[in-house]
Amino acid sequence: MILGMKFDKARVWPFILTGAIILVDQITKWLIAKHPQNEKIFDVFGNGFLQIWHVRNPNIAFSMGRDLPDLIKPVLFVALPLLVLCALLWYYLSSDDFTRLQRWATAGILGGGIGNIIDRIFRHDGVVDFVDVKFYGLFGFDRWPTFNVADSSVVVCCLLLFGSILFSTRKPKAKQTESDNK
Repeated sequence: MILGMKFDKARVWPFILTGAIILVDQITKWLIAKHPQNEKIFDVFGNGFLQIWHVRNPNIAFSMGRDLPDLIKPVLFVALPLLVLCALLWYYLSSDDFTRLQRWATAGILGGGIGNIIDRIFRHDGVVDFVDVKFYGLFGFDRWPTFNVADSSVVVCCLLLFGSILFSTRKPKAKQTESDNK
């Protein structure tokens, strides 16, 4: 055991999903990045509902942080997410509180987070986004902000994780007291 971390099959298998998400995310971004920026590459259904574009987001989700000073962006966009992912990984490996679904959802969050951090470190124009969906004015959006595989993974897996926590029927393990050990 390293710093309270436990390694067994149930904890390690979900990292297949982490690796798969990173791989698919980076391959799709590489394919998209072969096209000029701000160019529509493909209209999936031919009706404008789902389009593939090559855009770059030098900020975080929904272009938040665009007005921040350039000195602060690396801290908030790379170092802080990396710290959060490391803390999540440490908790994942050291805790017995996760169900199977929660382990896989956490692995998906890690994969998506790492995929976008790779872009923030190695792509100086910003994270490659390419999925563009018509949103019909819901929440004030004619089109949903363009996203990528990593973004999708983080959102879907966060929803799964929070939903499984919210609706969990699993009882937390009772901690043993000294009187229980006698």
